[in-house]
Amino acid sequence: MPDVIILGLGPAGISAALYTARAGLDTLILGRENGALSKADKIENYYGFENPISGHELLQNGVAQARRVGASIIEEDVVGITYDGEFTVSTAAQEYRAPYLVLATGTQRRTPKLTGLKEFEGRGVSYCAVCDAFFYRKKNVAVLGAGEYALHEAKELLPLAASVTILTDGAEPETEFPPEMTVETRKLDALFGDSVLRGVRFADGTELAEDGVFVALGVAGSIDFARKLGVETNGTAIVVDEQRQTNLPGLYAAGDCIGGLLQISKAVCDGAIAGTSIVKAFRQRAK
Repeated sequence: MPDVIILGLGPAGISAALYTARAGLDTLILGRENGALSKADKIENYYGFENPISGHELLQNGVAQARRVGASIIEEDVVGITYDGEFTVSTAAQEYRAPYLVLATGTQRRTPKLTGLKEFEGRGVSYCAVCDAFFYRKKNVAVLGAGEYALHEAKELLPLAASVTILTDGAEPETEFPPEMTVETRKLDALFGDSVLRGVRFADGTELAEDGVFVALGVAGSIDFARKLGVETNGTAIVVDEQRQTNLPGLYAAGDCIGGLLQISKAVCDGAIAGTSIVKAFRQRAK
């Protein structure tokens, strides 16, 4: 079992790992290079580079540096986190457990452009199956998504709901869904209802009655996990103190997911503060 798990291979996560690993803590980083930085062609406003560097190259340098100082890196998408005094992090392959966790997977820059989605938030549209599954007992629900994250959310709903439908919105399923779930690949047009959600309308004009729609597009981000854990948030930002610790003991957040200046330099600073704070907390705990 590692001492600390860090979610995210970007500047914030790698920066935190450099401090925890160099301090002797068993450090595990989980994530993939799929953030906004990996798509940046040229970066020339970050300290220490005479010539511009691509985002991909900068990320690869950071990963190599973290490995050199002793951090372990596993490229897997995280689909769930639970807390019972320590953290259990689930991927599609296995589970990892640690007393300290850093959320550093950036911020979600893509939201589904679907009529009715915003209007029915809290009235049939949810972003957290763990949080809201209880309210949909013996009701018909759908999960909007096509990958492992959608599968994880659907599994949370399956024991309670009357039916679970996967809505891929025109995309091909990225994973295998069990036969108890209906997979609907048609393109969506809108969500409809009155005071609450009543169903979804497909691009071909047909409709499907649903009591709830759970959004689980792509890969879960830091804000998704924070909300599922009951961590305090402010809009799309995770609330942290000066040590980058959330209101949940042992849980830290760094980088774009806590808001502020969305720049590499700030993310590196956040990661450094989170990393050094964890080292201090770990040593106090060991006394």
